[in-house]
Amino acid sequence: MPDPATTTGAPSSYRSVPVSFVRRSRRLSDAQQRLWDEQRRRYLVDVPRAAASTSVEASFVLDLGAVPPGTGPLVVEIGSGQGDAVVAAAAAHPGVRYVAVEVYEPGLAHTARQAAEAGVENLRLVQANAPEVLASALPEASVDELWVFFPDPWRKSRHTKRRLVDEAFLPLASRVLVDGGVLRFASDWQPYAEQVRDLLEAAPGFVRHGETRPDGWAPRFEGRVLTGFERKGTAAGRVVHDLAYARRPRR
Repeated sequence: MPDPATTTGAPSSYRSVPVSFVRRSRRLSDAQQRLWDEQRRRYLVDVPRAAASTSVEASFVLDLGAVPPGTGPLVVEIGSGQGDAVVAAAAAHPGVRYVAVEVYEPGLAHTARQAAEAGVENLRLVQANAPEVLASALPEASVDELWVFFPDPWRKSRHTKRRLVDEAFLPLASRVLVDGGVLRFASDWQPYAEQVRDLLEAAPGFVRHGETRPDGWAPRFEGRVLTGFERKGTAAGRVVHDLAYARRPRR
C-alpha cells in the first residue's frame, strides 16, 4: 500500500510507484522514547518531506561536509535495520563517514542508542524512502560504498514488484557511487540474490569487484557483522549470498 502522506485530500499526497516497505507502527517504551528524543538531535538528519511521511523534498541535498562531519570516505547503508552492521563499522573505522537510511523509527532508535553507547560520532541517520535519497538527496558521485544487506525479499510472486533492488534501483546506485565505488548486497533468499546478480551482470554501469567468482558471487564481506537475523537464516538452512560490484568509470 502507498505510504500515507503528511497532508491529505489531494491525489498527489500519495506515491505513484510501490515502495519496498510497509509502514509498521510499534510504540517505543517511555524509557526508549526519552533516549530517542535525546539521541535523535545528535544523529538524525532533518529531512524536508515531499508528499509522504518518509518522502524527500526533491530540492533537498545532504551537506556531506557536515552529515556526518569530516572528509573521509562515505559509506551509505540502505535499510540499516537495528544498526548492528553500520554501528560496528563506524566504531571500527572512525575516519570513515557513515550514513544509515531506514524508515522504521524503532530501528533508528536502537541504532542511535548503540552508536551513543559506543561513542560513535561518524554516523548520521536518515529516515526516508531509499530511492528518493539516492535520486536527489545524495550528491552525484559522492558515495564510496553502498550497502544493501538482507532487504525484504517479498517472496510472494505478486509482491516482487516491491523489491528494493530492481532495474530502477541500479541507475540510482550508479548515480551516487564514485568511479570505482562498490555496491555490496547480501541476501539469504536465493531467488532474490540471483535476480540482483543477473541485473548487475547486465548493468552497463557495473563490473565485478575484487574476488568475485566467475559465477558472480563474492566472498562474505568481512565488514558485515554476523547478526541474529543472519544466524537465524543459516540455522533454517538458507545460504547467504554476497555480491560486490564496482561502478565503472564515467566517460
